[in-house]
Amino acid sequence: MTAPSPASPDGKREFRAALRSGRGLFLAAAGMSCVVNLLMLTGPLFMLQVYDRVLASKSLPTLQALFVLVTVLFLAMGLLDFLRGRVLAIAGARVQALLDGRIFAGSLRAALSPAERARPATALRDLDAVQGFLSGPAPHAFFDMPWVPVYLGVIVVLHPWLGFFAAGAALVLLALATANQMATREPEDAARAAATAADKAADTARREAETLHALGMAGTMAARWGARRGEALTAQMVRSGRAGLFQSMSKALRLFLQSAILALGAWLAVTDRLSPGAMIASSILMGRALAPLDQAIGQWRVFLRAWQARGALQRFLAENPPPEVRTALPVPAGRLTVEGLAVMPPGARQPTLRGVAFDIRPGEAVGVIGPSASGKSTLARALTGIWPPAAGDIRLGGAAIDQWSATGYGRLLGYLPQEVGLFDGTVAQNIARFRDDMPPEETVRAASRAGAHEMILRLPDGYDTQIGEGGARLSGGQRQRVGLARALFGDPVLLIFDEPNANLDAEGEEALLKAIRHAKARERAVLVMAHRPGAIALCERLLVLRGGTPVAFGPRDAVLARTTQNHAPPAVAGGAA
Repeated sequence: MTAPSPASPDGKREFRAALRSGRGLFLAAAGMSCVVNLLMLTGPLFMLQVYDRVLASKSLPTLQALFVLVTVLFLAMGLLDFLRGRVLAIAGARVQALLDGRIFAGSLRAALSPAERARPATALRDLDAVQGFLSGPAPHAFFDMPWVPVYLGVIVVLHPWLGFFAAGAALVLLALATANQMATREPEDAARAAATAADKAADTARREAETLHALGMAGTMAARWGARRGEALTAQMVRSGRAGLFQSMSKALRLFLQSAILALGAWLAVTDRLSPGAMIASSILMGRALAPLDQAIGQWRVFLRAWQARGALQRFLAENPPPEVRTALPVPAGRLTVEGLAVMPPGARQPTLRGVAFDIRPGEAVGVIGPSASGKSTLARALTGIWPPAAGDIRLGGAAIDQWSATGYGRLLGYLPQEVGLFDGTVAQNIARFRDDMPPEETVRAASRAGAHEMILRLPDGYDTQIGEGGARLSGGQRQRVGLARALFGDPVLLIFDEPNANLDAEGEEALLKAIRHAKARERAVLVMAHRPGAIALCERLLVLRGGTPVAFGPRDAVLARTTQNHAPPAVAGGAA
């Protein structure tokens, strides 16, 4: 599948729609910023009145009235400033809430591609960066920035020389902000790339911790991780040093410029060109005019990260569009039909499975056998809808599988992969697929059909036992039995077992055969991929794959007789097929 270009309008439109959902809040914050910035003139005007009127007239009632007015205005300004921050935080949370589920679902769909799964998942972190920017102090600087010319204009009114000086100071700070961005961009990108590589190496090492320790590779991998971590730290130190230099220069320069404008104002006051009140007011006004610029320099990294995240999110949304809404179909009969199927794994250039055609009738089990890399797991992924067909049809109950939604189709299936993936939670939650709309009796029924009920009761808390991430607190055989119970949950129409007895003992294998018999008795379709003959003992027909191509399909014993030498039909545990 060809990825859309970074400028794809769909991703931009979806992202902008999320931002527009908070438009009213952003407008409210902008309105509050207008009032707050107007109230910021309270201090300079108070100084002007005190120096030029109160001190000249020595009128205490005037001072008292001015002080009461200033107190009220500053209280109002503080309240509005607080409300502005809360409104922006709510707007950021709303944007995140609108995109959270969409991006998580898109990340799961993207992870169906092995190449994408190998890359670190960054979309949710990008969304966090955007939300953090919208909810943090950075937007305040941007809302306050349009008021810089207003403050400079007031200074010009007080005296043109002071206005020109303040405007020059603002230009100098803008130049520093631009230089800061240019100087830190390269080390910022290098630090992020190195940190991502180090995190990926750490995640891989954690997943394979047992292998690393068993083979004495822990020290070597730690050294490799340390080298990447060192690269990230070095780049981060370079970026931090440059950013710190510019921030320190900006802060020191801003304080110096405030003193310089005060000195200029004093000279003008001494030469009777400016009143003492205007001298003090101009210094305060210039400090206020430069504050948004100084804040923007301090928040530049946050803004840059959010801007990069915005582009990445737009590309992600464009490359992972939401699934189409499908009309709900009734539960179909257990009949699977596959015609001319070819499957090309994501990122591959050639199909790894081609020319596959077979059917499974209600109440029938079909086995798929073949050597490693023959295409059995690829077929399982195609039948479960994980990988879309490059050609051909897959139909369940007469309807193509893409006519169901992913959730709807998944609830029709019972899938037991080679490596059972369990999730942090209880045994019951994992069996019930974390659904809360089904009665507990369904969970126990699925476990009983999988022959896992007694095993589960022997766990410390029975069905409420916490199994840890990946089922770490269960043995391999226990995970396989829980996975089998999960596959049987909800009485699915089609059961797909990929090497189901790989980690099962004799008791577990007998439970598997019992589950297959029960499914067949209920007119369900069963497909079993296997190497060991025990798993295909209950299969009426066999499909043989070699090199991704079918070489035989028909009655089990006849196919085995043609494809093997000295064949003896496998014994059926507990009775005839």
